[in-house]
Amino acid sequence: MIMIRGVLISDTIFETKFNCDLSVCKGACCLEGDYGAPLNYEEIIKIKEILPMVFEILPEENKEVIRQKGISTYFKEPDVNGTTLMEDAACVFLIKDKSGIGKCSFELLFENGLTDFKKPISCELYPIRMLENDDLGFTAMNYDEWDICKGGCTLGEKINMPLFRFLKKAIIRKFDEPFYEELEAYHDHLQKK
Repeated sequence: MIMIRGVLISDTIFETKFNCDLSVCKGACCLEGDYGAPLNYEEIIKIKEILPMVFEILPEENKEVIRQKGISTYFKEPDVNGTTLMEDAACVFLIKDKSGIGKCSFELLFENGLTDFKKPISCELYPIRMLENDDLGFTAMNYDEWDICKGGCTLGEKINMPLFRFLKKAIIRKFDEPFYEELEAYHDHLQKK
Protein backbone atom coordinates (compact mmCIF):
# COMPACT_ATOMS: atom_id res chain seq x y z
CA MET A 1 0.00 0.00 0.00
CA ILE A 2 0.96 3.59 -0.52
CA MET A 3 -0.45 6.87 0.73
CA ILE A 4 -0.62 9.73 -1.79
CA ARG A 5 -2.17 13.04 -0.70
CA GLY A 6 -4.08 11.35 2.10
CA VAL A 7 -5.42 8.58 -0.17
CA LEU A 8 -4.53 5.05 0.93
CA ILE A 9 -4.02 3.04 -2.25
CA SER A 10 -4.10 -0.76 -2.35
CA ASP A 11 -1.31 -2.53 -4.25
CA THR A 12 -3.99 -4.55 -6.04
CA ILE A 13 -4.65 -1.64 -8.41
CA PHE A 14 -1.03 -2.00 -9.57
CA GLU A 15 -0.86 -5.80 -9.52
CA THR A 16 -4.21 -6.56 -11.18
CA LYS A 17 -4.27 -6.66 -14.96
CA PHE A 18 -7.50 -5.34 -16.42
CA ASN A 19 -9.08 -4.03 -19.62
CA CYS A 20 -12.86 -3.93 -19.77
CA ASP A 21 -14.26 -6.39 -22.31
CA LEU A 22 -17.91 -5.46 -22.98
CA SER A 23 -18.24 -8.28 -25.50
CA VAL A 24 -17.87 -10.72 -22.59
CA CYS A 25 -19.58 -8.99 -19.65
CA LYS A 26 -22.17 -6.95 -21.63
CA GLY A 27 -21.89 -4.14 -19.06
CA ALA A 28 -22.78 -6.38 -16.11
CA CYS A 29 -21.42 -3.90 -13.54
CA CYS A 30 -24.33 -1.61 -14.53
CA LEU A 31 -26.83 -4.48 -14.74
CA GLU A 32 -26.20 -6.20 -11.41
CA GLY A 33 -25.49 -5.28 -7.83
CA ASP A 34 -26.92 -4.39 -4.47
CA TYR A 35 -26.82 -0.61 -4.83
CA GLY A 36 -26.62 2.03 -7.53
CA ALA A 37 -23.53 3.87 -8.67
CA PRO A 38 -22.39 6.16 -5.84
CA LEU A 39 -23.14 9.82 -6.59
CA ASN A 40 -21.74 12.97 -5.07
CA TYR A 41 -23.82 16.11 -4.56
CA GLU A 42 -22.48 17.86 -7.70
CA GLU A 43 -23.33 14.82 -9.84
CA ILE A 44 -26.90 14.75 -8.54
CA ILE A 45 -27.27 18.43 -9.47
CA LYS A 46 -25.78 17.80 -12.94
CA ILE A 47 -28.04 14.80 -13.58
CA LYS A 48 -31.11 16.88 -12.68
CA GLU A 49 -29.88 19.55 -15.09
CA ILE A 50 -29.49 17.19 -18.06
CA LEU A 51 -32.46 14.94 -17.23
CA PRO A 52 -34.62 16.27 -20.11
CA MET A 53 -31.93 15.12 -22.60
CA VAL A 54 -31.57 11.78 -20.81
CA PHE A 55 -35.35 11.25 -20.99
CA GLU A 56 -35.18 11.60 -24.78
CA ILE A 57 -33.13 8.39 -25.05
CA LEU A 58 -34.29 6.29 -22.07
CA PRO A 59 -36.86 3.51 -22.45
CA GLU A 60 -40.30 4.38 -21.05
CA GLU A 61 -40.03 1.89 -18.17
CA ASN A 62 -36.81 3.59 -16.97
CA LYS A 63 -38.44 7.01 -17.14
CA GLU A 64 -41.38 5.72 -15.10
CA VAL A 65 -39.06 4.41 -12.36
CA ILE A 66 -37.34 7.82 -12.23
CA ARG A 67 -40.72 9.57 -12.01
CA GLN A 68 -41.71 7.31 -9.10
CA LYS A 69 -38.41 6.99 -7.21
CA GLY A 70 -36.22 9.85 -8.40
CA ILE A 71 -32.76 9.84 -9.93
CA SER A 72 -30.99 8.73 -6.75
CA THR A 73 -31.66 6.48 -3.81
CA TYR A 74 -30.05 6.33 -0.39
CA PHE A 75 -28.52 2.89 0.21
CA LYS A 76 -28.05 2.24 3.92
CA GLU A 77 -25.30 -0.29 3.26
CA PRO A 78 -22.73 1.12 2.22
CA ASP A 79 -24.15 4.51 3.33
CA VAL A 80 -24.22 6.20 -0.09
CA ASN A 81 -26.58 7.98 -2.41
CA GLY A 82 -26.53 6.07 -5.66
CA THR A 83 -28.35 5.88 -8.95
CA THR A 84 -31.82 4.44 -8.59
CA LEU A 85 -32.16 0.81 -9.67
CA MET A 86 -34.70 -0.91 -11.85
CA GLU A 87 -36.59 -3.88 -10.40
CA ASP A 88 -34.02 -6.26 -11.95
CA ALA A 89 -31.15 -4.31 -10.22
CA ALA A 90 -29.97 -2.57 -13.42
CA CYS A 91 -29.07 1.11 -13.19
CA VAL A 92 -32.05 3.23 -14.18
CA PHE A 93 -29.82 5.17 -16.61
CA LEU A 94 -28.75 2.06 -18.52
CA ILE A 95 -29.86 1.35 -22.07
CA LYS A 96 -29.33 -2.06 -23.70
CA ASP A 97 -28.31 -2.10 -27.36
CA LYS A 98 -29.53 -4.68 -29.91
CA SER A 99 -26.81 -7.15 -28.89
CA GLY A 100 -27.77 -6.88 -25.21
CA ILE A 101 -24.76 -4.79 -24.18
CA GLY A 102 -25.55 -2.19 -21.53
CA LYS A 103 -24.74 1.40 -22.48
CA CYS A 104 -24.76 4.39 -20.14
CA SER A 105 -27.24 7.05 -21.27
CA PHE A 106 -24.95 9.78 -19.90
CA GLU A 107 -22.01 8.44 -21.89
CA LEU A 108 -24.09 8.21 -25.07
CA LEU A 109 -25.03 11.89 -24.73
CA PHE A 110 -21.40 12.79 -23.94
CA GLU A 111 -20.07 10.89 -26.97
CA ASN A 112 -22.54 12.77 -29.19
CA GLY A 113 -21.33 16.13 -27.82
CA LEU A 114 -24.65 16.91 -26.12
CA THR A 115 -23.29 17.24 -22.56
CA ASP A 116 -19.98 17.69 -20.76
CA PHE A 117 -21.02 15.09 -18.15
CA LYS A 118 -19.50 11.74 -19.14
CA LYS A 119 -20.90 9.66 -16.26
CA PRO A 120 -20.59 9.50 -12.47
CA ILE A 121 -16.93 9.30 -11.45
CA SER A 122 -17.67 6.11 -9.48
CA CYS A 123 -18.71 4.47 -12.77
CA GLU A 124 -15.73 5.75 -14.72
CA LEU A 125 -13.34 4.51 -12.01
CA TYR A 126 -14.88 1.03 -11.77
CA PRO A 127 -13.57 -1.58 -10.83
CA ILE A 128 -11.71 0.79 -8.53
CA ARG A 129 -13.90 1.82 -5.62
CA MET A 130 -13.24 4.87 -3.50
CA LEU A 131 -14.11 4.62 0.17
CA GLU A 132 -14.47 8.16 1.46
CA ASN A 133 -15.29 9.11 5.02
CA ASP A 134 -15.31 12.88 5.45
CA ASP A 135 -15.90 12.63 9.22
CA LEU A 136 -12.69 10.66 9.67
CA GLY A 137 -10.82 12.41 6.85
CA PHE A 138 -10.14 8.99 5.35
CA THR A 139 -10.05 7.98 1.69
CA ALA A 140 -9.06 4.57 0.32
CA MET A 141 -8.68 3.37 -3.26
CA ASN A 142 -9.31 -0.37 -3.69
CA TYR A 143 -9.85 -2.90 -6.44
CA ASP A 144 -13.40 -4.25 -6.27
CA GLU A 145 -12.89 -7.86 -7.34
CA TRP A 146 -16.09 -9.27 -8.80
CA ASP A 147 -16.51 -12.39 -10.90
CA ILE A 148 -18.46 -10.50 -13.57
CA CYS A 149 -15.17 -8.76 -14.49
CA LYS A 150 -13.30 -11.99 -15.28
CA GLY A 151 -13.37 -11.14 -18.99
CA GLY A 152 -11.71 -7.79 -18.26
CA CYS A 153 -9.05 -9.52 -16.18
CA THR A 154 -8.41 -12.07 -18.94
CA LEU A 155 -8.03 -9.34 -21.57
CA GLY A 156 -5.88 -7.27 -19.19
CA GLU A 157 -3.54 -10.23 -18.67
CA LYS A 158 -3.38 -10.83 -22.42
CA ILE A 159 -2.31 -7.25 -23.19
CA ASN A 160 -0.45 -6.71 -19.87
CA MET A 161 -2.55 -3.70 -18.82
CA PRO A 162 -2.31 -2.76 -15.13
CA LEU A 163 -5.71 -1.71 -13.74
CA PHE A 164 -4.57 1.80 -12.80
CA ARG A 165 -3.31 2.41 -16.38
CA PHE A 166 -6.59 1.23 -17.87
CA LEU A 167 -8.29 3.85 -15.66
CA LYS A 168 -5.77 6.65 -16.31
CA LYS A 169 -8.33 9.17 -17.63
CA ALA A 170 -10.73 8.49 -14.76
CA ILE A 171 -7.98 8.81 -12.15
CA ILE A 172 -6.87 12.12 -13.67
CA ARG A 173 -10.51 13.28 -13.72
CA LYS A 174 -10.92 12.37 -10.03
CA PHE A 175 -7.59 13.78 -8.87
CA ASP A 176 -5.20 15.30 -11.45
CA GLU A 177 -2.26 14.37 -13.68
CA PRO A 178 0.45 14.75 -11.00
CA PHE A 179 -1.50 12.29 -8.79
CA TYR A 180 -1.57 9.80 -11.66
CA GLU A 181 2.17 10.32 -12.26
CA GLU A 182 2.80 9.39 -8.62
CA LEU A 183 0.92 6.13 -9.25
CA GLU A 184 3.18 5.46 -12.24
CA ALA A 185 6.26 6.14 -10.12
CA TYR A 186 5.07 3.75 -7.42
CA HIS A 187 4.29 1.10 -10.04
CA ASP A 188 7.85 1.44 -11.39
CA HIS A 189 9.14 1.04 -7.81
CA LEU A 190 7.08 -2.16 -7.38
CA GLN A 191 8.39 -3.55 -10.67
CA LYS A 192 12.00 -3.07 -9.54
CA LYS A 193 11.45 -4.96 -6.26
